[in-house]
Amino acid sequence: GELEVAFRSGRSRPLEFRANQLKELKRFLNEKEQEIAAALKKDLNKVRMNQYDTTLYELLGLEGEIQLALENLEQWAAPRPAEKTLLTISDEVYIQPEPLGVILIIGAWNYPVALVVQPLIGAIASGNAAVIKPSEVSVHTAKLLEEFLTQYLDKDLYPVVNGGVPETQELLKQRFDHIFYTGNCAVGKLVMEAASHNLTPVTLELGGKSPCYIDKDCDLRIACRRIAWGKFINCGQTCIAPDYILCDQSLQGQIVEELKMALKEFYGEDPKKSIDYEGAKLAFGGECDEALCYIAPTVLTNVSPQDKLMQEEIFGPILPMLSVGSVDEAIQFINQREKPLALYVFSHNKKLIKRVIAETSSGGVTANDVLVHFSVNALPFGGVGNSGMGSYHGKHSFDRLSHLRACLVKSLSMESMNAVRYPPYSQKKLNWARFFILKRVRMGWLSKLFVLAIMTALAAVVLQVTIA
Repeated sequence: GELEVAFRSGRSRPLEFRANQLKELKRFLNEKEQEIAAALKKDLNKVRMNQYDTTLYELLGLEGEIQLALENLEQWAAPRPAEKTLLTISDEVYIQPEPLGVILIIGAWNYPVALVVQPLIGAIASGNAAVIKPSEVSVHTAKLLEEFLTQYLDKDLYPVVNGGVPETQELLKQRFDHIFYTGNCAVGKLVMEAASHNLTPVTLELGGKSPCYIDKDCDLRIACRRIAWGKFINCGQTCIAPDYILCDQSLQGQIVEELKMALKEFYGEDPKKSIDYEGAKLAFGGECDEALCYIAPTVLTNVSPQDKLMQEEIFGPILPMLSVGSVDEAIQFINQREKPLALYVFSHNKKLIKRVIAETSSGGVTANDVLVHFSVNALPFGGVGNSGMGSYHGKHSFDRLSHLRACLVKSLSMESMNAVRYPPYSQKKLNWARFFILKRVRMGWLSKLFVLAIMTALAAVVLQVTIA
């Protein structure tokens, strides 16, 4: 209640306030970089080497998102002209983005800073207040956000609420104007059910088994290098990591060898000792150390679709390979399952790539690489079907967390133009209404003035005809 009052009283805050909050968020990321790295080390065993690690890349992406919002905030928030009909040629017709109100952001543990801050950037830019609920699994990062984030941002508009399942359940009982959840499908359904009681819209960033098809017409060395990077970064705990490989049986042996060489290049002979690696038939890997929360990069061949690891998202450093005889079989295999959050295809054949894109459905697609579509702010990031709903990043975040309000401002003059809509109705009025309503207008200002003059004269004729 207090947050809603604080938000309502600040609803008309100028864009300068939003920009200032975004700058403060950026300052938080810069000034508390060491503290963030230490918290991530405790939660996820992420380590630092000469300042170059996944932590820094994670924060760098957030800085880029903030900078994009700052550079485009005025444009995003401005009224957007809309196409007119002849009936509204003299009216002011536009779309006005306005804040939804109070957003609940529920983060995930695998990227506990990025998956809270990224939607928060959109919430701030679009003028909303937000309640931030970090994952209780990443306890040290959650405490850091609670301690420091409110020192930089307006603590009344952007509070951090920590706790476990009971606290989250209590939050979900409250009335929010939008709920943004990142996590798994099972909890996503609970969030959506809770939101339905207040008819609250939701953005669900979920996951699923993201397939990776490797064509015979492909540079396997490059493909496997890129796949190894995307699969095993953050120990495979990335929602858009390649979940499994589809390829011809004859390629499996070579793919295994190329993956081995790539992993040796990235993490050395013993990934367990690498400061850059955090943590069916066994092709290689398989070692684990529960005390250190360590699982070695593992590749499995000759995997069956019925195997247990093919029944749900793996979300770890295990990469199974399944045999398909052709791209037709690969497409069929993908389409027989839930729509994934991401889909990857490797081939020199551009027609084959276009075909895979055209004949499948997924949240996003990257061809001849993995993960990188996530880094393009101009692209919407989100799932479809079982992998989620709603998308964000860049302007898509702004629009997702805004109400795009339809606005029409009409003059009290030229009343004769409205004769066709007033009773008593006739065939003549219907014919004129069809002409005015169905005719779209796309022209410059001089052309509009000319048409307006014509329409004024025409209106007089219409009035006389309809009266007669």
